[in-house]
Amino acid sequence: MGHFINQSIVVAVMTKYLETSHLNIAYEETGGPHGSPIVLVHGWPDDVRCWNHVTPELAATGFRVLAPYLRGCKPTTFRSAETLRSGAIAALGQDLADFIAALDLRDVLVVGYDWGARAGYVVGALFSERVRGLLAMSAGYATAKPIRELSYDLAKAYWYEWLVATKQGREAMDKDRRRLCRYLWETWSPGWRFTDAEFSATAASWENDDWAPISIHAYLQRWGEAQGAPEHEAIEQRLREIPPVQVPTVMLHGENDADNFPETSEGKERFFVAGYERRLLPGVGHFIPREAPSEVLAAIRQLAQAHPPQNIQRR
Repeated sequence: MGHFINQSIVVAVMTKYLETSHLNIAYEETGGPHGSPIVLVHGWPDDVRCWNHVTPELAATGFRVLAPYLRGCKPTTFRSAETLRSGAIAALGQDLADFIAALDLRDVLVVGYDWGARAGYVVGALFSERVRGLLAMSAGYATAKPIRELSYDLAKAYWYEWLVATKQGREAMDKDRRRLCRYLWETWSPGWRFTDAEFSATAASWENDDWAPISIHAYLQRWGEAQGAPEHEAIEQRLREIPPVQVPTVMLHGENDADNFPETSEGKERFFVAGYERRLLPGVGHFIPREAPSEVLAAIRQLAQAHPPQNIQRR
């Protein structure tokens, strides 16, 4: 058990585990066990520590707060050595859907940024019966289809995604992961300053044999250079049709995001059938939960108040 302290709010945090078909998912839980559930899904390269300035207030106001570690992040592990270490959007979405189903959660608020946002879009589109709202950050709606037309400025920003197509790039992702990720943290949010302790606390979760293979596969598969895992093919097929998100959605994007430029979340309204609001955050880069936790909390409160739970949670 750990504790978070934030502006005089102290909350106990439990690390728990659950099994899905392919994973042993580690997650942190805090707040009221019978409170309205909210699932916080972190991005890449990051881990659940990104929510440190969000979780205490959510727990103190009665939410049941659940924050899973994504596949590849310690202590989440695979159940079989034979399972493809896929980082595909379909895999992330299935993991989140399995997590919600395994806990039998209903009327969930899903909050995700970067990879977590991509997982949230999948769940909001294909598994919406358990979700009452989605807060997505730092990644616009996208599916399994590679982008066919993009500016060269954006191509330059995505250099790390294409680097893994080379042997040297794959070795860097594996053998030099901390230095690579520190560079990404520094450049994706040019106005943000983080401490060595903050970085090290998160980087420890990348010391997992699955982290590099999943990271490499994510970008090879995203650009059509690798196949996804067979267990996700049904979702891959549905994502190729670009299904609309079925739940109310708020999207936050940092104006200074130097990875997923703000242009990548523009003009997406047609993919949301239950309401969509996009909000740009001045002076904020890619790591929104770390840089602008007050904006995250405000958006969560907005969704929670506008779309209260309809079902009583099963005990």
